[in-house]
Amino acid sequence: MSLKITIATRESRLALWQAEHVKALLEQQGHQVTLLGMTTRGDQILDRTLSKVGGKGLFVKELETALEDGQADIAVHSLKDVPMELPEGFVLACVMAREDPRDAWVSPGCATPADLPPGAVIGTSSLRRSVLLRAMLSKMQRDDVRIEPLRGNLDTRLRKLDEGQYAAIVLAAAGLKRLGLADRIRHIFSADEMLPAAGQGALGIETIAGRADLAGALAPLADQTTWLAVAAERAVSRAMGGSCSMPLAAYATLDGTRLHLRAAWGDPEGAPRLVTAQGAADVDGLDAAVALGERVAAELRAAGAH
Repeated sequence: MSLKITIATRESRLALWQAEHVKALLEQQGHQVTLLGMTTRGDQILDRTLSKVGGKGLFVKELETALEDGQADIAVHSLKDVPMELPEGFVLACVMAREDPRDAWVSPGCATPADLPPGAVIGTSSLRRSVLLRAMLSKMQRDDVRIEPLRGNLDTRLRKLDEGQYAAIVLAAAGLKRLGLADRIRHIFSADEMLPAAGQGALGIETIAGRADLAGALAPLADQTTWLAVAAERAVSRAMGGSCSMPLAAYATLDGTRLHLRAAWGDPEGAPRLVTAQGAADVDGLDAAVALGERVAAELRAAGAH
């Protein structure tokens, strides 16, 4: 059955790429698709860190209002921007195949953090990246390097780097690759170097609950391997109260039916050390993946994370 589907999307270049990507896939199935571009509070507030102005929900609230009012049928999100608890009446109807989940080092003059000059400044908007960078720099005995906030969409962040405000910045590799900017990447951090955020690199599609017609249209876009992994990752964050004010990393990989999950937490104001936990389990569905995430979160708290 062919549907008329309107996609609510933020208007940043990356968000529009993601929405256009979903639009093209749905049109291949015969659906008629239009975009509804919107500016969210998260896009408007650029002078403060997300942890101080309301967190991840700032990027999705206006889109959810459009769904609720019937202006749009689905909203396409970077999954790492989606709050761990959706409002009543909304569902995550589809998780698509993941792009590169890792973090990227972007710098005009430094191939890796080891090349930073004395007194260098690194830019990032993420508390998770900040605590992981602090731990990394501590091991290198580089207490002269500063980590400063960096807000704005991807193009704005790159412009600030090019203007010389920072010696380097850390961004999601997925966004750079999706926009054809992979040549800006000097180094991609392995998960051992910098554990990714829950859901990083994955796209999630949100709808109003009970839309069986949309569930059927979105089913061919879903990737079960990614969905199981991010369900476990998001379960860690949910159990820990994860938000933009929680410096938490969680990353899962699936090997056959065996799901391996790692998590890390750091204190942004305390010593530059990380609390880590990991676990693995055979999973046959989302409930088992969530249970693994909750178990790893409990181990993380027992090890000192809070």
